[in-house]
Amino acid sequence: MRILRVAALAAGGLLLMSSQVIPAQAHGGPSYRWELTPTGSTAQFRGLAAVSKDVAWVGGTEGTVLRTVDGGRHWQNVSPKGAEALQFRDVEAFDAKRAVALSIGVGEDSRVYRTADGGKTWTETFRNTDENAFYDCFAFNDDKHGLAMSDPVDGKFRIAATSDGGKSWKVQSNAGMPAALPGEFAFAASGTCLVAGPGRTAWFATGGGDRPRVFRTNDGGRHWRVSDSPMASGTAAGIFSLAFRNPLFGVAVGGDFEKPDEAVKAASITYDGGRTWKLVPADKAPKGYRSGSHFVPWSPSTVVAVGPSGSDVSFDGGRSWKQFYDGSFDSVECAGHGSQAGCWASGAKGAVGRLMH
Repeated sequence: MRILRVAALAAGGLLLMSSQVIPAQAHGGPSYRWELTPTGSTAQFRGLAAVSKDVAWVGGTEGTVLRTVDGGRHWQNVSPKGAEALQFRDVEAFDAKRAVALSIGVGEDSRVYRTADGGKTWTETFRNTDENAFYDCFAFNDDKHGLAMSDPVDGKFRIAATSDGGKSWKVQSNAGMPAALPGEFAFAASGTCLVAGPGRTAWFATGGGDRPRVFRTNDGGRHWRVSDSPMASGTAAGIFSLAFRNPLFGVAVGGDFEKPDEAVKAASITYDGGRTWKLVPADKAPKGYRSGSHFVPWSPSTVVAVGPSGSDVSFDGGRSWKQFYDGSFDSVECAGHGSQAGCWASGAKGAVGRLMH
């Protein structure tokens, strides 16, 4: 989204070793809390990639990219050289060594960088040359296939695709893309306006028009279908984040980012792969605008949402939510299996937290 601007904050030091436990602020569930892992940076981290409880990457303002491989006890600054003017709003990581980072902005500010050595070196693998395009977010089905999504160009959302893990990208034909509504766009808020599922499935969400919508593909981005959503829409409102447990069961969160403390039609759920959506009533919705969401690995129906006014958890697949933290985060992501499963959140002033449960 072109109007979603975050003031650049100076990126700070390289490593910090201490952590701070933030207790739950409401009765949100058994022992859910964020453990802050100081990063030594003052950047705003909207880009986040969770690999496991030990490994995570974050990307943010002033071209900052950090990585931890020990559960947040140490953070290493692995920012690409020469990228200080960029804002990394999305990071996708396959393991501790391989990651891809997306910078957002009009024209050539939208770029993709890739590393295969833990951030020691980066290669720029995509640079947008269309001054009308603005890439918001990207997602990968596996370590080869991924999609990146731009706000509408010539009346349609634009998709770039990779089949080699981000080494190369190709802008797709828009013949299979439904027309955008007047004023419709996506939000580059947490890297989850576009999410990928199994096989070649993917979804992206919008706002800005007279109603928010969810687009879905089953063939790797060549053809898309679109459904209306009952959530809020407007110049600062819509769906900011999608999370899917499987090809049918998903949640959407958002609201109005100019009203961060109000649940303005802020959540909905789907049981048919995004074809239809049911609005969560305000008294059961997250307690304000939420910019990021993700299902946890250890429970099939538990999902976490974050935003500037707090974090919420749902234990029933998004039908009802309880706030458990009243601090600010922009993004949340979970990954891993069994004892290696973990959830991370990131946000302003270098904030990164690991979910404890």
